[in-house]
Amino acid sequence: MKIKVCGMRAPENIQEVAALNPDYMGFIFFEKSARNFSGGIPKIDANIKKTGVFVNATFEFIQAKINEFDFKAVQLHGKESPEFCQEIKILGVEVFKVFSVKNNFDFSILNAYEGIVDYFLFDTKGEQPGGNGFVFDWELLRNYKSKTSFILSGGIGLNEINAVKEILKTDLPIHALDINSKFEIEPALKDIDQLKEFFKIIRRE
Repeated sequence: MKIKVCGMRAPENIQEVAALNPDYMGFIFFEKSARNFSGGIPKIDANIKKTGVFVNATFEFIQAKINEFDFKAVQLHGKESPEFCQEIKILGVEVFKVFSVKNNFDFSILNAYEGIVDYFLFDTKGEQPGGNGFVFDWELLRNYKSKTSFILSGGIGLNEINAVKEILKTDLPIHALDINSKFEIEPALKDIDQLKEFFKIIRRE
């Protein structure tokens, strides 16, 4: 099971997380976020796919950040259209399209994105586009019929580990787990000991 650690910012913390070899590392470009990224990214293993996270950003802004930081994936967390996703895909990156879920979800809205994005990402609907720290009702995913694999996000922490183990036993096409706020000492600063424990458990499964 692949793991994405999102909401990174401090150079030393980035290198500490990189030492755990996550599959993806996310950097958020959204001024309203407490984890909004600024500064530079230190050199990390090329096998870790640096991921730019954007909310209704312009094509030009996203393209500039891909070029500046050599992003291998882009996570679109706003109201981006299938056509916009296709434009970003042409830039040669993996594209994750985020959909927020709470008590219900109309899976038919995914149809327009089929064959365009690489992965869907399901996060918890909250006050902010992401990083709200709450888990949505994973039972809703039993209605998932798409062949496109997805990334599971939204309030995943060590306290949710048993629920994570159970959903990983299903036939759902889960590509990765996306973790963020539940592993923070403060916004954008990750607790390395807790991450180590999570990585050890998940990679043992």
